[in-house]
Amino acid sequence: MAVNGQLSLSSEGMRLQFQTSNLALARHVIRSLKRLYDDIEVEVVTKKSVRLKKQNQYITILKRPVTKVVRELGLMDETTGYAQRIDDAILNRECCRRAYLRGAFLASGSLNHPRSSSYHLEMTVDHAGFADDLVELLSSFSLTAKTIRRKQRSLVYIKDSEHIADFLRLIGANQALLNFEDERIKRDFVNSITRVMNMEIANQNKTFEAAERQLKNIEIVERLDDPERLSESLKEAIFLRKHYPDASLSELSEQSERHFNKRISKSALNHRFRNLAQRAAEALEAYYDA
Repeated sequence: MAVNGQLSLSSEGMRLQFQTSNLALARHVIRSLKRLYDDIEVEVVTKKSVRLKKQNQYITILKRPVTKVVRELGLMDETTGYAQRIDDAILNRECCRRAYLRGAFLASGSLNHPRSSSYHLEMTVDHAGFADDLVELLSSFSLTAKTIRRKQRSLVYIKDSEHIADFLRLIGANQALLNFEDERIKRDFVNSITRVMNMEIANQNKTFEAAERQLKNIEIVERLDDPERLSESLKEAIFLRKHYPDASLSELSEQSERHFNKRISKSALNHRFRNLAQRAAEALEAYYDA
């Protein structure tokens, strides 16, 4: 019921149960109950899970005062039985709303490792209405969440890394927040470096491809045309490209000052190589037409 509890009735009376594989969480639930209620009877039962991991399951069973706890937490509804929405009466103050989200996450939440392919925080509940209320509650703190239905249960999830960090800060999970932010910074740094390297590699590949085309055009012009008929500007461009076959236009521009005592701009070199490409195309056309 609510997030991850179960209310049962036996010959001994009503029982409120909470099950988890996290022993620290089971202890936290017991400490919280003892702090909030004086006349309390609680029991912890351990059983082995039948699933693949075969983890220990810790079942916290509240035997007294069940009715009072159920009423104060709004777990029952007069018309529908088990409550399927969040009781507004327990969310009057901001501290109560924070505590409610903290409890919901402890009971059924999970956060994937920030090193994984995407960021993902989720909480699982039984009823769609309850999931909608959680989304609205998160929205009141400017956190964007969505909900989907999976295996007869509703899933409330957050994908945005900033909102996940804000959620951890909101519920007071400070150590988890520090770990999350540390891994996120490392991941973002690596991603930034990777993007820069990919851009540099792509630019380098473009430079090599352009240089290779220019060298082919030079070869065509020198074989099929009369190099002496070329203008001085084209001769200068050919000289630079042949002497620096892998250089970018920026690098050729720098070398032009060394060889010709003048700086040929990138745009001027680009214009000259376009003219050279046109000259090579015309030479090839004349050769095949002959």
